Amino acid sequence: MSDEVKPGYVRVRLDLSYDGKDFSGWAKQAGGQRTVQGEIEDALRTVTRSGQTTYELTVAGRTDAGVHARGQVAHVDLPAELWAEHREKLLKRLAGRLPKDVRVWSLSEAPEGFNARFSAIWRRYAYRVTDHHGGVDPLLRGHVLWHDWALDVDAMNEAAGPLLGEHDFAAYCKRREGATTIRTLQELSLERGADGIITATVRADAFCHNMVRSLIGALLFVGDGHRPPEWPGKVLAAGVRDSAVHVVRPHGLTLEEVGYPADELLRARNLEARNKRTLPGASGGGCC
Repeated sequence: MSDEVKPGYVRVRLDLSYDGKDFSGWAKQAGGQRTVQGEIEDALRTVTRSGQTTYELTVAGRTDAGVHARGQVAHVDLPAELWAEHREKLLKRLAGRLPKDVRVWSLSEAPEGFNARFSAIWRRYAYRVTDHHGGVDPLLRGHVLWHDWALDVDAMNEAAGPLLGEHDFAAYCKRREGATTIRTLQELSLERGADGIITATVRADAFCHNMVRSLIGALLFVGDGHRPPEWPGKVLAAGVRDSAVHVVRPHGLTLEEVGYPADELLRARNLEARNKRTLPGASGGGCC
């Protein structure tokens, strides 16, 4: 599939963050729900005085309702004349137009071959949870889950080990027609901070729907002693949803960072990421 920028246009990279509490996710939806994409596209249309024209954003990872982002990346193709006219003041103008729960931190002309979604080689999320008997610090309540059972972080890390690598994560994903659930989980580790908050770091080449929150739900069940450390791996191997795997609440989840290869490798990664994946030895078109 070609991803060439149309003649007379410039591809612009946006680095941004948002508090997901009051958003119905990233992607625009029918029915007027408030979304991050909708807010930024509306602001961009207003500050560039583009009238009825909407310049559509492509994002590295579509976050669900209530999920936050600190290091989200998107791109937009703008007419070269419009970019030349507004580029010096566009960032400040967006800051004045956007609501306070979403910020664009930088705007830059993207390298050749860059696609915010398909050029990415990994996405890193953090999920934060506390098992403190008193609950969550009121100042952190919008970003930390309270789990009312004591958690064994060592047991959770033990359970995470067999989940690493390339697998079919169908047991931890909400299936979508035509989409593969094969992913490479590069990191899944948990650490308790001095403040008692446990931060789970989850990094993969890509994620399928509900994957991170399902993985965390399984690990919490191990951490509080309801399941043994080998259980999440057995669920993965079974390849089907287990009713005991809960999708934890979204507010503890933050997209922290998106990784990209060197500029000269962007185009190749862009093309590679569009191929439908199968596991070694699999036949046909994969699981979906």
